[in-house]
Amino acid sequence: MIRGFEEGMQEQSIILRAYQPNDFNHFWRMISDFRFDIEREYYNRCIERHNLGELMIVLCLQNDCAIGFALLNWQPKYSLFKRLGIPEVQDLNVLSSHRRQGIGRKIIEFCEQLATEKGHDTMGIGVGLDSSFGSAQRLYISMKYIPDGNGVCYDRMQVSKGEFKPIDENLSLMMIKTLKN
Repeated sequence: MIRGFEEGMQEQSIILRAYQPNDFNHFWRMISDFRFDIEREYYNRCIERHNLGELMIVLCLQNDCAIGFALLNWQPKYSLFKRLGIPEVQDLNVLSSHRRQGIGRKIIEFCEQLATEKGHDTMGIGVGLDSSFGSAQRLYISMKYIPDGNGVCYDRMQVSKGEFKPIDENLSLMMIKTLKN
């Protein structure tokens, strides 16, 4: 748990921690506030996988309200990360009213800390390629994530030269960062 995030001159207390069963209503209220098209079943499956220990839903709470989250996937689908045992930060989202305050960075740093505590020395992350992911692209680069050198992926599968894929949320560049132990 991390407390005492400072925003400019005004101190804002935030809590970063793993999803707990009593977070159910906070979590779903936040998901509905995002207004993106994702099937509820996807997040139900994430909660199941969280409960099984396959991934961790990391929540950011402020004043008892969920304002952001990420999935820390211990068993990512992407073959390079899977083969090398690299955990992956996925689905980083912060409510629009709380963006540009360093919360996304804090969530990623928290995930990196958890991975380091579990003995990992590398973290993975994927970023979409269209302009709606521009803020995330800049954030990941500023946090020292670099492309993994395997080109573009679609739904975590490498895209071959000459292959055509739609430019949507599944088209991404996979990135890695060496963590300090």
